[in-house]
Amino acid sequence: MAIVDFTNVFQMLEQTVENSPQGPAFRWLDKGRGEAAATVTWKRFYDQVETVSKGLMALGLEKGDKVNVISYSCYKWVLTDLGTMAMGCATVGIYHSNLPREMAYIINHSDAKIVFAEDHTQLDKLLKIRTEIPGVERVILFEGDPGEEDWVMGFDAFMGLGTTIPTEDFKERVQGVGPEDVAAIVYTSGTTGVPKGVVLTHDNITFTAQSAFLTFDWREGDETFLFLPLAHVFARICVYMTLFCGTPTFFAQSMTTVIDDIKVARPHWFASVPRIYEKIYSKIIANAGAKGGVALKIFNWAMAIGREVTALQVEKRPLPLGLMLKYKVATKLVFEKIHQALGNRVRWCISGAAPINPDIIKFFHGAGIKVLEGIGMTENASFSNVTRHDDIRFGWVGPPGPGIEQKTGEDGEIMFRGRNVMKAYYKMPEKTNETLTEDGWLLTGDLGEIDGSGNLRVTGRKKDLIITSGGKNIAPEPIEGILATGTYINQVMILGDRERFLTAVVTPDPDTVSDWAKKNRISFKTVEDLVESKEVKALIQGEIQEKNRDLASFETIKKVIIVPEFTIDNGLITPTLKLKKARIKERYQQEITAMYQDVP
Repeated sequence: MAIVDFTNVFQMLEQTVENSPQGPAFRWLDKGRGEAAATVTWKRFYDQVETVSKGLMALGLEKGDKVNVISYSCYKWVLTDLGTMAMGCATVGIYHSNLPREMAYIINHSDAKIVFAEDHTQLDKLLKIRTEIPGVERVILFEGDPGEEDWVMGFDAFMGLGTTIPTEDFKERVQGVGPEDVAAIVYTSGTTGVPKGVVLTHDNITFTAQSAFLTFDWREGDETFLFLPLAHVFARICVYMTLFCGTPTFFAQSMTTVIDDIKVARPHWFASVPRIYEKIYSKIIANAGAKGGVALKIFNWAMAIGREVTALQVEKRPLPLGLMLKYKVATKLVFEKIHQALGNRVRWCISGAAPINPDIIKFFHGAGIKVLEGIGMTENASFSNVTRHDDIRFGWVGPPGPGIEQKTGEDGEIMFRGRNVMKAYYKMPEKTNETLTEDGWLLTGDLGEIDGSGNLRVTGRKKDLIITSGGKNIAPEPIEGILATGTYINQVMILGDRERFLTAVVTPDPDTVSDWAKKNRISFKTVEDLVESKEVKALIQGEIQEKNRDLASFETIKKVIIVPEFTIDNGLITPTLKLKKARIKERYQQEITAMYQDVP
């Protein structure tokens, strides 16, 4: 299958509508009722996209204008996105968890004229900064009563504006949008410094959607489940893939309802960041350990059978009859429960946006669920490489997608070139020149190696690389991934640059540590109380020592400080769950310094 040269994103939608007008496009749950509220067909979606475009035209928006969307992932987010791009404007997503000051920066920097807000929670934030965002002409509320505020309009009233614009005028706008026109500006989540606005064109999006699609095991009737934030390009590309191939997307109600929602959605595949897989893995291991006795022995036996099956499958060797029978029993007794928790239809998942511990991928593979590790960054539309279904290599992110070139520099830096690479950073020419070479190569800042078959393995980040005082070069991410598989460990940040040894800042897992404390009759009111508990500190220290056995001597963690959970609210992680390491170091500088004052 060859990659099609679409003129713009709307043309990709037109093809899908032509092929499957009455096919399901999007589904979601009615909040609070726990039952399916709506299924929108591709034709219905197409018509509503046209109405959104006309509504923006009625508000006076011209080609090239910017539109912000501040909302959790939902149907109206995608509808607004496509309607904005169709008539030549650019969508700029803002995380619904962002603080008012963070919202103000992106709104002003992106030069937005219209802001779509999810509900009154987001509207209240906007009202607090109204005087700081003078360029915003109108706020359109997805849900809730806009009240008497002239600055705010309800979504139904906005859609009503679209009926005043002739269809001929809309079609003229669409025809004026070309492949190199700006479709979106996606702001990086800002683990360090000021967020940068990545400019993506219509060609970036239509190409990447197809290149990614061609790497996966798509089947007729497949459905996906979306809970990642659409302000992140990773989630957006998943939606654009389904837009291209015409398969439906089921929206989660919220991050807190994902476990219940996925059982209703019953997806065949979904995408997630590593932290979600880590949490599922830790929960399963903790539950098995808590049962103990015969149940734990059965669980461990099943895990051993799964590992044996995985090893043979990866080597593409046939399974002996005896092993096949044992695996069927293991599936019935143990693995089937994991499948049921995910809706009982999941064949494969994608892990992206950050490194994942290979042991976690092996665990799911043994249970019959392929977790395909991929790599991408906002600057290349969130996709360059992914593990192929028929060539699983744990710890590698596979070859690049069709039409994407890769290479490594003299220092091992990974570089990509292709139609997925951004146009520029918005209003940051110096940063653009630092990131894009004259001949079109994107400098990723990642270090890695490429084998003879084109498979890529990421070994670390140039800026994150720890060089100890003894001269050892250590990539912290793999070690953090190993420690994060601990039953009682939640988040981990490794330290040790220019120091004699490695240390770590660790947060305890709130669920497993709370259960352990109750079982051991340790009194507490909140999880924060447990952080100061000497028993919990000993528990975490013991797990760290256990994990140290899997590490080289120079990689082992000599000292640990245990702190409360890193959250979006306390400013220590991004909305995509990445650690803001500079802020964590600043927050706990005194404790970190103390770890290096004495030889361990």
